[in-house]
Amino acid sequence: MTDVSSTSHAQSNRPGWLDRLYPLWLWLVLLPVVVVYTMIAAPLAMAVCLFGGQRFANTQIAARWARLIAQLTPVELDIEGAEHIEPGRSYVVVANHQSQYDIPVIYGYSGLDLRWVMKAEVGRIPFVAQGCRAIGHIFIDRSNPDQARAAINAAVARLDEGTGILFFPEGTRSRTGELLPFRKGAFRVAADRGWAVLPMTVIGTRDILRPGGLRIRPGRAKLIIHPPIEAKQEGDGLTIDEVVRDLHRRSRDVIASALEPTDAV
Repeated sequence: MTDVSSTSHAQSNRPGWLDRLYPLWLWLVLLPVVVVYTMIAAPLAMAVCLFGGQRFANTQIAARWARLIAQLTPVELDIEGAEHIEPGRSYVVVANHQSQYDIPVIYGYSGLDLRWVMKAEVGRIPFVAQGCRAIGHIFIDRSNPDQARAAINAAVARLDEGTGILFFPEGTRSRTGELLPFRKGAFRVAADRGWAVLPMTVIGTRDILRPGGLRIRPGRAKLIIHPPIEAKQEGDGLTIDEVVRDLHRRSRDVIASALEPTDAV
């Protein structure tokens, strides 16, 4: 287990007066600093991308943005299983979705060059939308499956070797903490491309930023990176749909295995 940020004690250990003062930190320090960094980083990333530097923009500019959010919150983050990542390999990353705060955790600390699959509404956020488009993140309309498939397929076809794609296969944040049913799009991409699925379990982010809420709280989170799951081949006597179902089942099982029993339904 690696502690990558020791700037905060766990939420339960903080004195009450610190909780009462935290909104001042949130509104006077955290949010203004992140907004200013975003307004600087997004145009810089766009300029770098004009010269083919999407990977640099993603891993050196945007990932620093994600880490800045975590450090200023502050969050105490533990990472397990980083040794399961093979440098330079492309993965289909799938993770449970507890909170919007899952993004700073995975994006900032996984060490991977990833393109997110994100809902179209993010494409309306100033600076964030422009920076994400330049890097190559994928906006999908969840109400339009044909558009979503076409956008994902087009983006995947442009990815360089060593660049992966991140899905939250639940499709939305869990309001209760329970693991929701998984959609199959991520596993179809893995089967079609012959890429391994890299499952990740995120724990604790729901307490830092509740689904549907805007108030960020300091706390502790954990990112568990599980061993990759190799896609079985159609030549093994399986149809492509059977390969997809196998990846779907095995990925959900391993993500659920790291959650508390009451959250893994």
